[in-house]
Amino acid sequence: MANNKSAKKRILTNERNRLQNRFYKSSVRTLTKMFLNSLEIYKTTRTPENKEKVQNTLNSAYSLIDKATKKNVFHKNTAARKKSKLAAQFKTA
Repeated sequence: MANNKSAKKRILTNERNRLQNRFYKSSVRTLTKMFLNSLEIYKTTRTPENKEKVQNTLNSAYSLIDKATKKNVFHKNTAARKKSKLAAQFKTA
């Protein structure tokens, strides 16, 4: 257990950052899965509504990845790799 005031503050700060990191990482995974599911639906039935849904999900994923990178949850190259992977899957559909 922490013995001084600054160590106690660091424990609180680390816990806050851990929860923030967990939120961003799990949200990115969830949005990625949503994107892949809507992409599969679009591949089977190619309608403009489905394409718009896929595009909106992709934009949301991009936005969240960028926000996480801005808060140093992801390294910039990791974020670029994730976005590139999503874009490549969208392009092949």
